[in-house]
Formats: sequence, C-alpha cells, structure tokens
Amino acid sequence: MIYVDFSGSQIIRKLIAGACFMALAGGASAAVAAEKINIYSHRQQVLIQPFLDAFTAKTGIETNVVYAAKGLAQRLKAEGPASPADVILTVDIARLAEYADLDLLAPIQSKILTENIPSRLRADDNRWFGLSERARILVTSKSRVADGEIADLEDLAKPEWKGRICSRAGSHDYNRALVASMIAAHGEAATEAWAGGVVANLARKPQGNDRSQAKAIFQGLCDVAVMNSYYYGNMKFGDKADQKEWAQSIRLVFTNQSNRGNHMNISGGGVAKYAKNKAAAIAFLEFLTEEKAQQLYGEINFEYPVNPAVTVNGELASWGKFKPDALPIERLADLAPKAQMIIDRVGW
Repeated sequence: MIYVDFSGSQIIRKLIAGACFMALAGGASAAVAAEKINIYSHRQQVLIQPFLDAFTAKTGIETNVVYAAKGLAQRLKAEGPASPADVILTVDIARLAEYADLDLLAPIQSKILTENIPSRLRADDNRWFGLSERARILVTSKSRVADGEIADLEDLAKPEWKGRICSRAGSHDYNRALVASMIAAHGEAATEAWAGGVVANLARKPQGNDRSQAKAIFQGLCDVAVMNSYYYGNMKFGDKADQKEWAQSIRLVFTNQSNRGNHMNISGGGVAKYAKNKAAAIAFLEFLTEEKAQQLYGEINFEYPVNPAVTVNGELASWGKFKPDALPIERLADLAPKAQMIIDRVGW
C-alpha cells in the first residue's frame, strides 16, 4: 500500500500513463487490467484502510490515497483532465452533490451497483452511489427521560422539552440534511415553525460536535440531543474513558417509527470524470457494496449496510431494528438550500 500526495508525484504519473484499462460496458464484469487505482478520500485512513487491504487481497489491485477533510473537490476541478484521481470517497449527500454539481464525476453503468444499492441511495444519473447508511437519531438521558417519552423529530418542538435540548449548529451538513427531510415530510412553512420551536427549546447556544451533545447530557446540561448513531459506538468502544461514560449515560431513540421512519444519510463515492483506471475504479465501488465490505462498515464505524441482502450483525443488531425513512437521498440535496434558509431565519 502506498500513500502519496499526487501533486508532486512523477512516479504516480508514470504509473498512470502506463496503466492499461478496458473500456467499460458492464462494471465488474469487464476485465480489470489496472494494477493500481488512485483515490481521493474525505474519509479518514483509520476507517478506509481495512477496505483497501481487503480489496487488494481479493483483486491484486493496489491503491494510492490522498486523504483530506476539505478541498478535494476544488483540487479535482483545478486538475481537470490531468487529474490522477480515479475514485472519490466521502460522507454526506451534501458533499456528493457538490462533486456532481461541479461535474467532477463520471456516470457509470454497473449491474452490480444497481442490484446492490437501492435506487433511493444512488444518483438518478449513476454519478454517485451510497455505500453505507448513517442514522441520525435522538439520544436521551437514561436517568432523566423515560424510555418512550420522546419518539419523533417533531416532538423536539413541543413545550415540554423547553430548555432540555442540545444541538450542534443547524448549518452543519448533518442538521441541514435533517431539516431538508422535514421539508420533504411537511413542507417549508411547517418545517420553519418546527425549527423555530426546536431553537426555542434549546438548553444552550448550538455548539460542538455530536460527541459534545452526549457530554452535555452526561453533565446534566440537557436531556435530549440529535446525534449520528455511529458516534455512540465510537464512544462506547473507543479508548477514552470519559467518552465511555458519556455513552453509558444515553439511550438511543430511532425516530418516527410509527410514520415515515428514521432520517438517514449516507457515505458514498463515485468514479472521477477523468479517471484513467475506470474499470478498476468501478470494481472498487462494486467491492464496497459486497458482503465483506458491507459488514466492515458496521464493524469499523457502526454504519449500516446499503445492500439489503446483507444482514446487520453484532453491536449494530444489539441497538435494535428500525424503519429507515424511504425518502430518496437525492431529495436531501435538492432541498438543502431551502433548509439552510430556514436554519438562518430561525437562528439555529
């Protein structure tokens, strides 16, 4: 495995220039001649490495990765046709939509991807694909909130929760997508009224990340918070004793189980528009939707499989079965601008 920053690598340019790849007609069914693929990843190395190792072990194709939290889309755009990137990996529909809006992804045809990924979790034009699902849930204090006392996102605006809710900033991608899901369910006017109610019920100014909300509940600053469920697993099994205590103090609530289902987001990826190793890039995405990789998403970062044929096992299964919101994930990107305007108007 080689890790390089492509910007100054003559070696990689030579490798790319020498790579042999097949024109595509059928995804993984096409012959894959490339020996390496080049990946731009917003996801951390600690989360991605096991997938890369498993892919190389199965196919013999090595991977080179550029890791960065921000700026990869702008870099890819600036590189243009000379870009060495073959695959983009990221999280959240907002970032996938950014790549699509900048015309940085190639539409691809793959029977494996369309069979393994439900249509609601991939782009209509097949330029990006959800690879794992991330549940945005409520967490409540085990000691101060009874089991079943809050059930729906809509409940957050009810007067009984005044001064009892904590949240990160509303304009964060995770919360913007959640507000977009509310618009899809109720329309703009009702969502703005709801969001205003949530803000009125906040125990403190929006701040911190999802872990900070669990900490605030542990400290007694609030009783309810919104959180991506994988943070619970990471705190519970991480190496920080204080975060284990935060996790022990909260209860997971999968919301809206009697109506539309729990709000979901995705991690995902696509093939770069100017990929030089396109067959291998598609083979990599296909691998990520297969049984072994789909289980890894749950084992490494407590994310849910997108492939409906893959069973949820282990720790994830212990959190209980739930109904996910069936809203096409692309709608979250479509409604994001309206969601942001609501967030700005209510001061979330």
